[in-house]
Amino acid sequence: MTILVTGGAGFIGTNFILGWNAAEDEAVVDLDLLTYAGHPGNFERLPRPERHLLVRGDLGDRELAADLLARHRVRAVLNFAAESHVDRSIYGPAEFIRTNVVGAFNLLEAVREYWAGLPAGERESFRFLQVSTDEVYGSLSLEDPAFTETTPYAPNSPYSASKAAADHLVRAYHHTYGLPTLTTNCSNNYGPFQFPEKLIPLVITNALEGKPLPIYGDGRQRRDWLYVSDHVAALRRVLAAGRPGETYNIGGGEEKANLEVVESLCALLDERRPRPDGLSYRSQITHVADRPGHDRRYAVNADKTQTELGWRPGHDFQSGLAATVEWYLAETDWLKSVRDGGYRDWIKKHYGDGDD
Repeated sequence: MTILVTGGAGFIGTNFILGWNAAEDEAVVDLDLLTYAGHPGNFERLPRPERHLLVRGDLGDRELAADLLARHRVRAVLNFAAESHVDRSIYGPAEFIRTNVVGAFNLLEAVREYWAGLPAGERESFRFLQVSTDEVYGSLSLEDPAFTETTPYAPNSPYSASKAAADHLVRAYHHTYGLPTLTTNCSNNYGPFQFPEKLIPLVITNALEGKPLPIYGDGRQRRDWLYVSDHVAALRRVLAAGRPGETYNIGGGEEKANLEVVESLCALLDERRPRPDGLSYRSQITHVADRPGHDRRYAVNADKTQTELGWRPGHDFQSGLAATVEWYLAETDWLKSVRDGGYRDWIKKHYGDGDD
């Protein structure tokens, strides 16, 4: 048997496939469009590359998905594929609707048809796992309790609205057609292989290059931070033991303000790669205009996942952040390979970054 992963060459998908390949005998077919944030070179590190097949294609290509499902006798699908950067969704929402909503719909249709034709035993054990985000729940005040699986959806950006739409489709396919679906809503991930448009790798790379460290507004926006290896461990548990039709929140239990995250990164870099002039990297922190509709706070209650599935995060924020910094300091070749002209143009346009 085989599992089908969409978007596996991206940040979380890469970490999932690397972990799965090391721990499981089951092969992975990876359907990925290989957009700017997907990098096939990530899979040069697979311990058993013969158990991984990368297919370049769109998750919305129903015929391609149907062929892969049937040809590889897939027993589970994990949908990681998504446009995921909020800033990009503000300036260009159409691609988010095309990929995150229409693409998810077409994938669900291909999966539904394939699943309906399976023998009874295989149909019962089949799973479709939708990997989603806590941003679908909207924004919290400082006094609000953390998001639970029953928190009403209230997305505030084109990105989170597109993910919410896909989640609703997944729910509908379970209740209408009986498709055995699972949905996970995770908090902010960080760790190896994250494309350097997101806060933590952006700060690391800008700091080392002597560039400004951009902080939106006052930097007091709060997020729950989850080390990526803990997230993918939770996904394996959800896939193995989650109840069809259920949603499971996955959070690190580490709520931090953005400014606090950047200051922690500066302290780690001061220790591991001091500036030649002896100043702290904090001197590079620059506050920039806040983005439109910026959610103030996310917090995730993962009690259900911990109680039902026995999962716990293995990293606190400091240990995870230290491991992340060490990885990026060691992986200069990887950083160089992913930072093409399109990436630099994007950073310059939206963060006012100076010379390359």
